[in-house]
Amino acid sequence: MEEQENQQELLFKFSMYERQIRELQQQIEAISRGIVELDSLNLGLDELVGAEGKEIYAPMGKGIFVKAKLISEELNVDIGNGNIVKKSIPATKELIGEQITKLGQVKKELENNLEQLGNEITEMMNDAQAHEHAHHHCGCEEDGECNCGHNHEECECKEED
Repeated sequence: MEEQENQQELLFKFSMYERQIRELQQQIEAISRGIVELDSLNLGLDELVGAEGKEIYAPMGKGIFVKAKLISEELNVDIGNGNIVKKSIPATKELIGEQITKLGQVKKELENNLEQLGNEITEMMNDAQAHEHAHHHCGCEEDGECNCGHNHEECECKEED
């Protein structure tokens, strides 16, 4: 009976770890996409240097573009909370670079958390296998009663207690 409860608890723990791993993987993927978008934006800004007076296709959103004439290389940049400031292309690229660095740090932290979860799962599996092996090897019950016929100093169950 107690063995079945232990197995149910183990399955519950594994399902919790699995959920945490999925969530971390989703967060890592979202951050990776954000980094790719910012890298792409940085490359697009390079194309604006020296393009004053030229016609460009400016994105309106969701795949919609408008033909526009670039009248200035000064950009209006949202710096958070709806605050818009004027920035030069190099200053904007620097800001984007900082954002990429911060996202990279968060991604690394999440990857470390994912690795730690993997280590915890491995440790839990090893403990469960060792526990299973010890009690099935000699036939003793988990309640501490030794029924294996071994000398108590040799009994693997007594070594765990």
